[in-house]
Amino acid sequence: MSGRGRLALCAWAATLMAACALLPLVEPVTWIVQAAFLLGVQTVVGAVTRRIPLARPLTVAAQTLVTLVMLTLIFARDQALFGLIPGPGAFVHFGDLLQQGSDDIARYAIPAPLASEGIKLMVFGGVLIIGLVVDTLAVTFRSAAPAGLPLLALYSVAAGLSEGHGDWFWFLVAAVGYLLLLLAEGRERLSQWGRVFGGAARGPGADSGPVAPVRTGRRIGVASLGIALVVSAALPSMNGGLLDATGAGVGAGNGNGGTISAVNPLLTLRDSLNVDEDRQVLSVRTGSSTDVSNLYLRIVSLDEFDGRTWKPSKRPIKAVPDDFPTPVGLGGDVKRTEVETSIEAANWYAQDYLPMPYPPSGVKIKGSWRYEPEGMALVGDHGQNTRGLTYQVKSLDVQPTAEQLSSAPTAPAAIERDYTKLPDSVPSVVAKTAREVTAGAKNPYEEAVALQDYFAVTGGFEYDTKVEVGDGPNAIANFLRDKQGFCVHFSFAMAAMARSLGIPARVAVGFAPGTPQADGSISVGLKDAHAWPELYFEGVGWTRFEPTPTRGTVPSYTVPDASSNLPPDVARPSAGSSTAPSASPSASESCSAQLRKLEACDSASPAAVAAGDGGGPWWAVQGQWWYLKLLFWVLVGLVVLSIPLAPMMGRLRTRSARLGGHGRSDADAAAHALAAWQELTDTAWDFGILPDDSQTPRNAAARIVRLGHLDPTAAASVHRVADAVEQVLYAPRPRPTAGLSQDVYRVIGGLRGSVGRATRARALIAPRSTARVVWAVSEWWAGVRARAAAIRPTLRKPFNQQG
Repeated sequence: MSGRGRLALCAWAATLMAACALLPLVEPVTWIVQAAFLLGVQTVVGAVTRRIPLARPLTVAAQTLVTLVMLTLIFARDQALFGLIPGPGAFVHFGDLLQQGSDDIARYAIPAPLASEGIKLMVFGGVLIIGLVVDTLAVTFRSAAPAGLPLLALYSVAAGLSEGHGDWFWFLVAAVGYLLLLLAEGRERLSQWGRVFGGAARGPGADSGPVAPVRTGRRIGVASLGIALVVSAALPSMNGGLLDATGAGVGAGNGNGGTISAVNPLLTLRDSLNVDEDRQVLSVRTGSSTDVSNLYLRIVSLDEFDGRTWKPSKRPIKAVPDDFPTPVGLGGDVKRTEVETSIEAANWYAQDYLPMPYPPSGVKIKGSWRYEPEGMALVGDHGQNTRGLTYQVKSLDVQPTAEQLSSAPTAPAAIERDYTKLPDSVPSVVAKTAREVTAGAKNPYEEAVALQDYFAVTGGFEYDTKVEVGDGPNAIANFLRDKQGFCVHFSFAMAAMARSLGIPARVAVGFAPGTPQADGSISVGLKDAHAWPELYFEGVGWTRFEPTPTRGTVPSYTVPDASSNLPPDVARPSAGSSTAPSASPSASESCSAQLRKLEACDSASPAAVAAGDGGGPWWAVQGQWWYLKLLFWVLVGLVVLSIPLAPMMGRLRTRSARLGGHGRSDADAAAHALAAWQELTDTAWDFGILPDDSQTPRNAAARIVRLGHLDPTAAASVHRVADAVEQVLYAPRPRPTAGLSQDVYRVIGGLRGSVGRATRARALIAPRSTARVVWAVSEWWAGVRARAAAIRPTLRKPFNQQG
């Protein structure tokens, strides 16, 4: 392998090794194989263009163009001409994807899914851009040292977004790649000096090439890496700050006390509901006798309302008890069943609070967790989160009756004081609407059911996840007026209206019941993120209600008796839905658990729909042969690009062959001199000086000097080449002439300096001397016809003799 080829390979490897720092940030990690393939295509294009050779700017332009074509093929095929050539629509689509990627980065926990097209474009595009800069600096311009800056930028971005796990290892990988690049450049530079720095020979026939300097460079590089690793390990860690996702922990003291102030989980709830692909968050398994349609997973409760939004209050925490206490307010006469649930969290899902069925009675989990008694919740301590955890929860399935709720006594004074607070900034329309809706209700339970029915059935509200959450004092009033929103609006409004009626209320955030799978598990996805109100009834405790239409399930204790003669209301999610499949998919943007189980919803994943579509040509479908399809389109793109560039590339290749290394011996002196003369005359032809084969080399040289307006230096070079041609044509024994190639290149420079930009561009892009190719083809075709004509009489003769 040549020195420059080795350098290009090391530049590819260095970029790829620096990109490995992104592996903990994006999943699946197989994206690095795809990136390596794309980066390899970019590197091969650079190697080919340098081999022709092209000018350095043209090499960079060719690599940039191929990179853009590859990205267009992967991300903007529908917006491109012939699915390959990017236009304005493709660039607009790139901008949209980058904006989407920026939003997804803020939305997803690490590692982010590569299924997001925006994140995928940012990863692949970023690696390819860094690879292009590294290849340009290190290989095209032969300056490997500055190539460390883009490599450092790539690593720094990854290190800044990661949580610090294994950063030293990825730094080591990136540094080794950079070191290999430097050594390859040093080896290539030293090889051009011959044996001067080779040192003493190591034995008979031993190679005394640039061994000692390379060995010294390796030692210096290894020592530098060692010092960097030791210093980084000795320096104090810089945890925390804006990039620290979990903070330094929530506990204090010896693990038996402390407080927690939670980040409001509603900030990402709307984004979770609007994702294009319903990514699985949790996999749940529970007892076969449990009604999975009521299996809500609660994360945290929001009990503090400041007039703008609901949020969790500052609460004391303590060590996790072996057996949880009986929930506040739950009496002994209420029916309950203990349920055992096993939950497995996705590797990318990092939640500080532990999703659990409510109320929990026991948890078996590994890691550092603390117990918050007020909400009966578990919260991670010192950076602990749910990523990749499997845990078991024992919980109570509380089944109160409508009679028990309607006859509930007044709540204790402490609960009524803390959970019926409403700030003065709440608009009066909230309490007014609550009184109007509950007019005629005889007790708090009937008031709560009336509020639930108002939002879910009778009030004319529409479920819409595109509506902004809103946090101003008029947010609830605007929702009551516009009657459009999603679970946050419904739960906030019902809890506030319940408090205005004197009913203790709070908002729970977690996941609605997921989708049953064929293996008996329940898949809980991002689109199952949900918020619902909990109202307190003495003797039952905190009780769930479901005011959001088409979401989750309405509790059985709020549904009229089955003996009622009223017809079923299709607008209301029933606790006892029919098992017959729906005739048409739901028109709602979201879908209840029952409809999902009956497969009556639109697919939440466009990727899943596309995967099941077997139509379309093979080259337009992504699948397991993705690499072959991409390679096909890259080759097609190269062919398309090579058509207008073929004259230029062919001309440059011919020049490189004519002015190559031959002509150094007596045997090929004549061939080298004639090739140099032909290249000189063809170059003059490209710049508008037509060849005249009737003239002697001396007269032709004078003509080129005169018409080309060459300076004395270039003119002398023209005459030296002409003299060499005459010497090999007429001398009895031709001798090699040194410096002919340099003379021709001087003439080329002189001709370029004497003409305008348009002529220079035409001489490069559409050289006139390529007409020789047409002449050669014409001569070849004439020879073929002559040979065919000579063969034809021979074939006809036997037939004539038969006649």
